[in-house]
Amino acid sequence: MFERKITWIILSVFSGLLATVVNATTFNLPDDKTQVVGHNLIVYSHHEDTLLDIARNFDLGYSEIVDANPGVDVWLPGEQQPVLVPNRFILPDLGPDETRQGLVLNLAEMRLFFYPKVEKGQRAQVITHPLGIGREGWTTPLGKTRIIQKKKDPTWTVPASILAEHEAKGDPLPRVVPAGPDNPLGAYAMRLAMPGYLIHGTNRPYGVGLRVSHGCLRMFPEDIEHLFGQVALNSPVEIIYEPNKATVENGVLYIESHEIQQDMEPEDRDKTTPMVTAIFNAMGRHLTEQEWPYVKHVLQDHKGVVQKFNQPSIKPVEGVWFLHAGLTDNAQKVLLDTLLDMHLEEYFWPFRQAAVGEHLIGPFESKDIADKIGAEISQESGLSIWTVQVEDDAL
Repeated sequence: MFERKITWIILSVFSGLLATVVNATTFNLPDDKTQVVGHNLIVYSHHEDTLLDIARNFDLGYSEIVDANPGVDVWLPGEQQPVLVPNRFILPDLGPDETRQGLVLNLAEMRLFFYPKVEKGQRAQVITHPLGIGREGWTTPLGKTRIIQKKKDPTWTVPASILAEHEAKGDPLPRVVPAGPDNPLGAYAMRLAMPGYLIHGTNRPYGVGLRVSHGCLRMFPEDIEHLFGQVALNSPVEIIYEPNKATVENGVLYIESHEIQQDMEPEDRDKTTPMVTAIFNAMGRHLTEQEWPYVKHVLQDHKGVVQKFNQPSIKPVEGVWFLHAGLTDNAQKVLLDTLLDMHLEEYFWPFRQAAVGEHLIGPFESKDIADKIGAEISQESGLSIWTVQVEDDAL
């Protein structure tokens, strides 16, 4: 199964393509019925890593990486700690009469999905990035809206309510914060038709993946820069709250459950109802008594990880190891150039369910070999290189 397939000629072609690679959290959609994209990984941490370092390199927010790894120390996971990187996503269910277009923001998973306009001859795609959202008392509103303004290097006119809040805490703010490194809006902002609400960057990236804002939607600086260049004025935006998702893809049931945000839930609603409904809509039937315990377990854990029914969060191929450079914009291009320079081109490995521009290095027959070659590539390239395990459906 792991026969080397990539020739020098093919690698040269990939090298040219990767020179203009888009951000690697862009997924091609085989057809308009595709509901699951990406894949989960087991990443083995370096001694200097925090969970947040790994999360940002794989374009995940705080809650996504922390919820997926209960019991792992956020700040000191430790050398060679296996870390689940939940990069498989169920696309939001917009209903039978809705078409995929514009931006869909799911507050429950604190994640944005953008469907670029499909030009003739191009493949449909989805771009996804993590979000920071409104905290309790400042909940981001739900509903349909649109982008009415785009601004590079925005100034921030501080709302009166926020001025008063900071004044009361003895931390007064100026009425207008100029563009620059101290501006909470970061370098890019897109204004919604909902008065007072923006999708913007941040000078405090640790808040991405948390409920920390006054209602606006924060993104990593590199993510908002990428999205800003893709989204047109008047693009539609839909803000939803969907904590439990289910879909059937290639005959397999996938489910996903996030922690309930109490201020977003009707007080009298049974917390299992959304998942029961989602599974019924996906399968066309209710669960049996034998099937329900597994789903109940997923609901109780609410790790936010997309799981195949009756399987653990990830079931990696045993005895097979790869290397990964993360999903940052330039990493894949630098990685491939380094492999060519080091004459390691035979280890270049495209794989199924990958994001655009994402590749593995391997396979290796032991973790020790993978670790050794990863250290050599890291020293040569200046990149963080992780030893990883993947599921068989990605190979």
